[in-house]
Amino acid sequence: MAIGIRLKFAGGTQENYDAAHGVMEVDTNPPEGMIVHSAGPIDGGWGVIDFWESRQAFDNFVGERLMPRLQGLGDRGFPSPPDVKEFPVHNLQIP
Repeated sequence: MAIGIRLKFAGGTQENYDAAHGVMEVDTNPPEGMIVHSAGPIDGGWGVIDFWESRQAFDNFVGERLMPRLQGLGDRGFPSPPDVKEFPVHNLQIP
């Protein structure tokens, strides 16, 4: 069953996101198990909502690609770790 992942980066900006997204290669080498990725500004920071085939697929992405690549961004990266919430997906429609 698919899951949703919501991340809130307090104090995050589009510049932080663009730097992080630029090193993830999601557009050219999508991570296994990712269904949909979205991101945008929220009150007080930056938000991401993703849909994944499983929590394991998300965790693999975080451990194998996300965290190692974010460490190299220095002050261009997000100012703090995200608040992460997982939610079950009852219905996911992609036209």
